[in-house]
Amino acid sequence: MSDRSTMSRVLLIVCVCVLSLLACSALAWWQWDRFTSVGGSYQNLGYVLQWPLFGLFPAFMFWRMRTLRARARAEEGRTEATDATREPPARTAVPAPRRAAARVPARTARDPEDAALAEYNAYLAELNAREQEENRHGDDRA
Repeated sequence: MSDRSTMSRVLLIVCVCVLSLLACSALAWWQWDRFTSVGGSYQNLGYVLQWPLFGLFPAFMFWRMRTLRARARAEEGRTEATDATREPPARTAVPAPRRAAARVPARTARDPEDAALAEYNAYLAELNAREQEENRHGDDRA
């Protein structure tokens, strides 16, 4: 990216951060006025403390992204330097063979849980069929 587009992007981000802080400060002032009025509550005081934090959040995110980007560049520079000085391995390692997963014995049809489950599924199918039949007859009458 060119220096001009980078500077315009940074300037845009700074403007958004300042506008966000100003807007949230105005909202905090409005909540302070509500807190000091007759009908004010401690909830308004909580908002007075919250709004400035919301206003500072874009600036924090901008700072955090720049810090992470600089850290990534430094890490990338270190790995490139170590890769240039490191010799390639003489042999490639052969991966270890994979073990087969332990098999769980399947349930037999004589298992009481399977019989109960099959009976329950048949009951649900019967209820569904009845409902479908009622809906079909209800549509014919209308």
